[in-house]
Amino acid sequence: MVLLFPWKPLLSLLLFLSLFSYEHWISIPSCNIVPNTDLNQQEHDVVEEENDNDEVLKVMLVANLLLLGSDTSFFNLYFRDYYMSKVFKKSFYSLKPDMLLVMGDVSARGSTLTRGKWVSVLHQFHGMIGPFIELPFHVVLGDMDVGGCSGLDSNSVYWIARSFPGLDSSGCGAFDIDNVSFVSLNAVALLCGNNKLRFSVEKAVEMERIGSWMDSEKEMSDYGEFTKMSDSFGRRKDLVTSGLGPVLLLHFPLHRAENGGCKEGNIVRKAPMPLRQGLNALESSRGYTGAPYELWNTIPPNATQYIFQALKPRTDEADILVLLMLDAFWIVFSAHTHEFCDHTHSDGTREITVPAMTWKARDDPGFVFATFRSGGNTVSVSYCSLARESHVLIAYTLILFLLITLWLVANKPYNMCLR
Repeated sequence: MVLLFPWKPLLSLLLFLSLFSYEHWISIPSCNIVPNTDLNQQEHDVVEEENDNDEVLKVMLVANLLLLGSDTSFFNLYFRDYYMSKVFKKSFYSLKPDMLLVMGDVSARGSTLTRGKWVSVLHQFHGMIGPFIELPFHVVLGDMDVGGCSGLDSNSVYWIARSFPGLDSSGCGAFDIDNVSFVSLNAVALLCGNNKLRFSVEKAVEMERIGSWMDSEKEMSDYGEFTKMSDSFGRRKDLVTSGLGPVLLLHFPLHRAENGGCKEGNIVRKAPMPLRQGLNALESSRGYTGAPYELWNTIPPNATQYIFQALKPRTDEADILVLLMLDAFWIVFSAHTHEFCDHTHSDGTREITVPAMTWKARDDPGFVFATFRSGGNTVSVSYCSLARESHVLIAYTLILFLLITLWLVANKPYNMCLR
């Protein structure tokens, strides 16, 4: 009597284990530090070694989640959004961040949604970020959230802004966590000429400039009481006297020179300027469109100059030299373009553009992980890449093909008997 080896169930088990392992592997981000061009690597390593014992604030920055709430398709809900929720969970436990920053466009078409459907987007957002809901988090408003210039409504912006912690009625915010100060502005309003929201944003900038956010309870009520997600997540009194200025958070990147470039690791490429038409075409092809509006890819030059003059810390040449040696300088985080960019402005300001973190926007999504040391005086930036959607689909298709082939082979004798 010949004993046959039970290879069929073992092979099936092996395929299922491979599928489980692959799903686990692709949800783990791959993060690489992006060195500052103002420092050579040797100086950077020395600074990191000297600061090992300093207080550290670790922040995860994501952008362009483009959630659809109750309008989500089956494919998006059980594949794209499901995968991103696993990425959030894996990142939470592997990177151990202290805070989450969402740089705008939480919703794919929030400006056209009813309040009921916005609530479904918020529920989806809270479910996606998972364990981050227990950490301090801050959301910057994007154009897909509040609409473009033609449909920008202060009442609608206020209703959306109050759904997220730390935002005032105009969609701006300021807070301090672990001795690092942050200021977020409603960049959409800065692109729309003379409007009520733009004046409110400029007023918020001026209040930040003179450092009087906490000077009167009346002004406190005007700008809204910032939600404290933890005992250390509140507003700071000494934003100006710190000398380095706050970390600036914007949805739209600041204006750059035409020959400005973006650094991805050690590769410098031409900046993606200005070309909103291309993004509109991409958004239409992906199935989400906002109201028509006239937006550039960057904040206009005059608004950029105004922000620099109002918020950038004043330093003399000696201070600048010291700050460069310590890798300490004013830093800006932005989003909107769907692509990662590390850009240094002509005055030395470093701007990091956070890529889209969804397969709805690009085949290779990602996010940024920033580590602040010495109360925000130094910052280390890492670009974290995720698996390509095309590669994942090919892998799943191959596994499905193998399973079907295995089933046909396993049932071949039975099929022959039927004949």
